[in-house]
Amino acid sequence: MNTMANRNEVRLQKFMADCGIASRRKCEEIIDSGKVKINGHIAQIGDKVNVKKDIVTVRGKRINKATQMRYIMLHKPRGYVTTVSDDRGRKTVMELVKDVDERIYPVGRLDRDSEGLLLLTNDGALANAMTHPKHNFAKTYRVTVRPAVSDEMLYDLRNGIEIDGRMTAPCDVTIISQEQGRVVLEFVLHEGRNRQIRKMCDAVGLEVARLKRTSMGSLKLGMLPQGKWRELNENEVKKLLRSAEKAEKIEKE
Repeated sequence: MNTMANRNEVRLQKFMADCGIASRRKCEEIIDSGKVKINGHIAQIGDKVNVKKDIVTVRGKRINKATQMRYIMLHKPRGYVTTVSDDRGRKTVMELVKDVDERIYPVGRLDRDSEGLLLLTNDGALANAMTHPKHNFAKTYRVTVRPAVSDEMLYDLRNGIEIDGRMTAPCDVTIISQEQGRVVLEFVLHEGRNRQIRKMCDAVGLEVARLKRTSMGSLKLGMLPQGKWRELNENEVKKLLRSAEKAEKIEKE
C-alpha cells in the first residue's frame, strides 16, 4: 500500500467520532454490536478505513465526516437522559438542541436526576480527550446533601471510597454552605464513573438532594438559563482544543 493510502487510513472508531456519531468509546460499543459495516461487510473493532474510498454505514445509513465543527453548551435540566436516543421512551437531551442542523452528541454524561453543564459537539477528537480517563479533565459539581456532614465524612470523600469494587480517586470536596439538616458541597473530580458522586455520598450516609455540574475543564456554565443552549465563543473553543492537544500528546508518550 502506498504512502498516500496510508495517510488516508484511520481507525474506524475515530472516523465515526469525526462524523459526529458518538465518542470513540461509545463508537466501539456500536461496532461491537454489529451495527457498522465497511463496504457492505460487518466491521470489527480494530478495523481501519480509507476516508477517501471506503463506504461506512451505521445502522444502514452512510456516514460522512462533519464539514463544520459545532461546540455547544447546554444547561441540562433534571428529567432528561444524556443519550442520543432512548429505547425506553424517556426524554433525551437531544430534544433540547433539535434546532441544531449538524449531528452532535453529548460529551460524557449527566444522569437523569442531575443538572448543569453539558457539552455537545461533533468534534470526535475533543470528545475523546475530554472523556478518556487518562486525561484527568477536572469537573466541578455543586451538590446539596442531607442531613449533616462530619469531618470523617469529608475525609473519606476526599481520600477515596470503595464503590463498585474499586476505590475512587482522591478529589477536592469543600463545604460551601450549611444549615440545619442541609449542606451544600463543591466536588472537583478528575474521573467520571457512573453516578459517582451519588454513590460516594450514599457510602458515607448522605442523601443527595440536588446535583449540578458547574464546569468542565476551562468551560464554565455561568448564567446560562436551565434548558437553554449556546455556542461556545472562540476563546472557549481554543482553550478546550489546547487542552485536548496536550492530552493527545500525553496519550502518545
